[in-house]
Amino acid sequence: MSKLGLIVKREYNAKVRNKSFIVMTILAPFLMVGMGLLIFYLSKANDSDVKKIAFVDEAKLLDNDSFKDTELVKYINLSNLGTEAAKKEVDTKKYYGLLTIPKQDSLELLAKDIHFYSKKSPNMMMVESLEKKLEHVIRNHKLQRLGIDVNKIKLAKINANIKLSNFSGETTSKMINGFKIALGSFAGYMIMMFIIIFGNSVMRSVIEEKTSRIIEVIISSIKPFQLMMGKIIGNALAGLTQFAIWAVLIAILSMVVSLVFGVSFTEMQSAKVSPEQMEMAKEMMGSAKMQTMINEVMQLPLLSMTMYFILYFLGGYLLYSSLYAAIGAAVDSETDTQQFMMPVIMPLMLGVYVGFASVMNDPHGPVAVIFSMIPLTSPIVMLMRIPFGVPPIQIAISLVLLIASFLFIVWMAAKIYRVGILMYGKKTTYKELFKWLKY
Repeated sequence: MSKLGLIVKREYNAKVRNKSFIVMTILAPFLMVGMGLLIFYLSKANDSDVKKIAFVDEAKLLDNDSFKDTELVKYINLSNLGTEAAKKEVDTKKYYGLLTIPKQDSLELLAKDIHFYSKKSPNMMMVESLEKKLEHVIRNHKLQRLGIDVNKIKLAKINANIKLSNFSGETTSKMINGFKIALGSFAGYMIMMFIIIFGNSVMRSVIEEKTSRIIEVIISSIKPFQLMMGKIIGNALAGLTQFAIWAVLIAILSMVVSLVFGVSFTEMQSAKVSPEQMEMAKEMMGSAKMQTMINEVMQLPLLSMTMYFILYFLGGYLLYSSLYAAIGAAVDSETDTQQFMMPVIMPLMLGVYVGFASVMNDPHGPVAVIFSMIPLTSPIVMLMRIPFGVPPIQIAISLVLLIASFLFIVWMAAKIYRVGILMYGKKTTYKELFKWLKY
């Protein structure tokens, strides 16, 4: 076996046999599924109680269709009691709250004088829902006072629905863009987290061997470039192994939870969405639209997207790990790394911000295209763009630049590594690093 292979094997075995690595590999999936199950049951317990909202309509604005009961909210008319008596009734029977609509000659004044009384801070989405209902009622009364026929306005109302199709005639869903954004954002976020977690692992490994003087023995029989590459690849393989085990364990645990508790992984994830949001989504999307979106999701090039994810995942990790390794070689302790971490973290953060700010609004705009070509940001930004369809030439250019930059940074990092691993007791500065590059 080559010297590089031996270093990779040594780093991999040292990582996967570490007690903390084994504990987190086994424990993390249980924590993820357990937290999802806990959130699901807490949300169900929180939403099981029907909110009873009483109202007093002194202005005589509401009719039978103004407030309709739902599965989560029940409206109770206490207009015959008056405001003060209604407050006592609501307090005694522990209703969720009381809505009062005072009598005013001016609808403008009335709209500003509506009150909602409750003991606890009310759900803001529920308050917004009440506001929309009242705005609709007050607007209709305003139109009637102006002598405008409300029914004619309703008949004149037409909803424009723009159908999305490509030039081959295939229809698409508007909701699919949200799925593409979520998919790209998840991929970019995963790469950033992997780089930060396992890049730091490479850096700590270098620092530990440097401080224990083991590095002086190792470096006598292997080139610094090979040693650094072995550490980077070994830690990368350990990280991929951990992710693979997590995926398998989460899948198995999700099946067990589904069989034992009757709760699917999808339901645990949807528990994070409030019932009010779910009801609004159901109203906005019919079954036909849902089926169209499912069909379009199935038509996405998931295989090629997975392949590109792996390529950018490895390219981004190798690029940044070489920088982390160089930092580890340049310092004597982990506390001394802070001065060098900001230039490494900033491109990652910039990639995330550019992805959310530009790719979501215009995935093919100049800002998104430029940052998907820059090697330090391309692993994140390009993965956010790929679900929207990126020309193969742009992906090819981006990958070539990423690989070339990786080789160039490895070459520079190796020069720093060659000098830095034998430097002790001296605080490294940027000026010193530039000197080492000239050796």
